[in-house]
Order: sequence, then C-alpha cells, then structure tokens
Amino acid sequence: MEKILVKTPMKTYPIVFEEDFSALENLIKEQNLSQRKMCIIADQNTAKLYGKMVTQQLERVASAVYFYDFPAGEIFKNLESISRFYRFFQENRFDRKTIIVALGGGVCGDMAGFAAATYLRGIAFIQIPTTLLSQVDSSVGGKTGVDFNGTKNIIGAFYQPELVYINTKTLQTLPKREFAAGMAEVIKYGCIVSRDFFDFLQAKKQDIKNMNDDILCEMIRQCCLFKADVVSKDEKESGLREILNFGHTIGHGIETKMDFQLLHGECVGIGMLAVLELSRKRGDVTKEEVEEVKNLLEYFGLPLFVENISVENIYEQLFLDKKVKENKIGFVLPKGIGKVYRTSDVKKQEILEAIEFVVKA
Repeated sequence: MEKILVKTPMKTYPIVFEEDFSALENLIKEQNLSQRKMCIIADQNTAKLYGKMVTQQLERVASAVYFYDFPAGEIFKNLESISRFYRFFQENRFDRKTIIVALGGGVCGDMAGFAAATYLRGIAFIQIPTTLLSQVDSSVGGKTGVDFNGTKNIIGAFYQPELVYINTKTLQTLPKREFAAGMAEVIKYGCIVSRDFFDFLQAKKQDIKNMNDDILCEMIRQCCLFKADVVSKDEKESGLREILNFGHTIGHGIETKMDFQLLHGECVGIGMLAVLELSRKRGDVTKEEVEEVKNLLEYFGLPLFVENISVENIYEQLFLDKKVKENKIGFVLPKGIGKVYRTSDVKKQEILEAIEFVVKA
C-alpha cells in the first residue's frame, strides 16, 4: 500500500493507492474509524458498478452501512440534492460519529463532502474517487460544494476528508469521454508545476491512452503529490493554491453558459487554451508552446473550442467567479510551460480576445 500524506492545519490524512477495494477494511481500522454508522453516497451509474463491492468491505468494519444514490450529472449538483441527503440522514438518525463515504467522481465527492461539512456542523467523510478527474484533483484538498443559480461551485466549504482511497482499476470502466476530461486536469499540472511532467505526458501519451497500468499509476501518483504539496502550503486558497485554477476561470464561464453540456474537464482544457493565447500575446509563452498544449489536448480527444455562444455573455459570467476581488477577475497565467503567476491586471480587451480564440461563430 502506497500512501501520500496531505498535511493541513485542519487535518492530516492519507491518499492511498490500490488496485481493488480489499484494503479498505484495514485502512479504516488504522484510521480509528471502525464500528460506526457509514453511509455510502454514489450516483446511480457508480452505484451499479461498485456499490456492492464497497458495501461488502464496509460491512466488515461498520456498525451499520447505509446506501444513498442520486441521478448522475452536473445538473443535480445543487442544494435540492443536498436537502435530500439531509432528509436521508435524519430518517436514519445519523449522529456526529456517522461517516459519509463519497463513492464516485467529482460531482459526488463535492456534494457528499459538502453534506458532511454542514450536517450537525460537520461529520467525518471518506473520499473514494472512481474517475480520473476526481483521482488526480477534486478528491484531494477538501474543496466541497454545489452549483447555485447558474454559477459553478459558488456555495461550499473547505472540509478535509479522513482519507482518500484511490482504486486505479476503476478507470477501466470509465467512458472514454470521462477519461479524456480527466486528462485536462492532468495536463494542467504539467502547465503549472513541472515542464518535466508535461514532457512525461508527451512521451507516454500512447501508453496513457492504452491504459497502461504502471504509467497510469505513476501519472496519478505524481498529480496527487503536486496537489498535496500545494494544499499543504495553502489549505484555503489564500495565495499559492490559486494556481490550481489555471484554465478554470474562463472554463467555468463556458461550462455554465453551455448549461453543463460539456464536462468540467473539457471546459478546463478550453479555458487553458484561452489563457495560453492571452499569455502568448503578452509575450509570456511562445506560439510553439501553445501548440504543444493544444496538440496534447487534441490527442486525448478533448474539444478545442465551443460554438454558438456569446463571447460577451461568457465575459459577464466571469464576474460571478469566486476569484473576483473588488470587481477584478483573477487569472492564473503561464510563463512558459511549467510555471505560472497570479494577476488581476488583465484588461477587458485581452480577456475578450482570449475568449474569442476558443469560440467559433
């Protein structure tokens, strides 16, 4: 069992890498979480694939295991779903010792984590991410929340899990489009943290696409190391952690204005291209570097632009982003591949031209 420790002021917890669910029992005992009520929360797709397996593991260490599933999709990531979670918790008399187990992708992890953070002013939860995007990004770091009134993740809390259990074999059942969406977040780490890691992705792209176990495990482990390091230094996004939002500002705007027809990772990839073009015009990256990122996104089948959407509407949506301060939009901009900086000193015309770069009439 390989572990990475995430150390934050709120909590220190392990990220564990396995190829099945068999280590869950012992890990829960190690973390002193056994003999409590446990509630698995999963979307209906993940419930069919892994619900029974995880339930069997938890039954060996829990005083009782409950299961709640909900319809899959970003459109259900809202307060109405959270209210239904709360009702289920009340009906089954969950107390402050109850543990919520998030089994699934980013939507599930964000919602189950938020419900855990707010029910009875906070109960424990475990992340079991089953998608690439959630394994390399959203399950680590304690960001929880929901969408509200057409804006992405605007209601939420920083709330760390007790542990993150990554079974890399769950990627074998992941639809190709979902895997590609996760690769956008993987490529993001190369852009913001490490040129060497970006080069690794370029060199091993065929192995990654072919789902080579060893290469996938190394890729996921490296992303978790990057994320754990950043989160440990800045738990609540007061500075350094903002670099993880590379591509997300414009990406979230597109995601919202497309009514979530595109996956989160797809929009992040498009948002990355937009800010790379903005930085190219500033002289911070070369045309060749923009093409490198574009080609890698394209190799994994990610969209490079959107159609039939208003550039001005996307721009206006950016002002509802969480990173806006004093009516100035915060951006994470690259200086070459592997290094970024944060700034709010970006003119409206620069932003509009960046959006236009990824929007086709």
